[in-house]
Amino acid sequence: MSKTLQIRNLTIGQGSPKIIVPIVGVTREEIIGSAKDIKAAFPDVVEWRADWFKDVLDFDKVSDVLSELRTIYGGTPILFTFRTAKEGGEMAIEAEHYAELNTMTAATGLIDLIDVEVFTGDEIVSDMIRAAHRFDVKVVASNHDFHGTPAKEDIITRLKKMDALGADIPKIAVMPTCRADVITLLDATQEADAAIDKPLITISMSGTGLVSRLAGEAFGSALTFGAVGKTSAPGQMNAEDLRMILELIHKSS
Repeated sequence: MSKTLQIRNLTIGQGSPKIIVPIVGVTREEIIGSAKDIKAAFPDVVEWRADWFKDVLDFDKVSDVLSELRTIYGGTPILFTFRTAKEGGEMAIEAEHYAELNTMTAATGLIDLIDVEVFTGDEIVSDMIRAAHRFDVKVVASNHDFHGTPAKEDIITRLKKMDALGADIPKIAVMPTCRADVITLLDATQEADAAIDKPLITISMSGTGLVSRLAGEAFGSALTFGAVGKTSAPGQMNAEDLRMILELIHKSS
């Protein structure tokens, strides 16, 4: 069973997996419009995928959007994510600028969680995690493999690395090339959940891996991703349908 983490009024790791819904937009207007649509779906956590934002390297404009998102969402936890091009995101960025953006965002007091890609470099990652924690912001340490599914032992090692670096929620998303890859991800999840005293996020992407987005309560993934409108990764399903399925599984477990 996943370990719990309290963020505002949300207890992660208790009951059915909590649903994160991504906001994907290029302009401020698109982002705010999407945010208002998503609010109607009652996400447990909302993720701003800031790498889509055309003005993301202008921090005043980033801060302005964050302020508006906080007004819209009130007490709903907000996760800030700049997904780099090397891990499937929309924009390449130098590690120093990536660290600066994440640290400045954490310092605004407008977000609750921040995504830090674990293979940015151990020293930079450790610095970002420490900085986020100084501002009482929790850290999702992440790794994304859009080309395949590593061996079970490799998946577990990556999750343990995130834990060792101080992340609050280790996350890995992998691409299955066959059905056996999905089983590998689920097997790694249950072993990592037994070994790591923190909530986990594990995802097998695409339609083949969809079951991994539904089976978190059974295998140890405490959060999952659903979509309202545009998706941010292959295999995301509609958030309202996802919630209905997760609640049915929870009631039957």
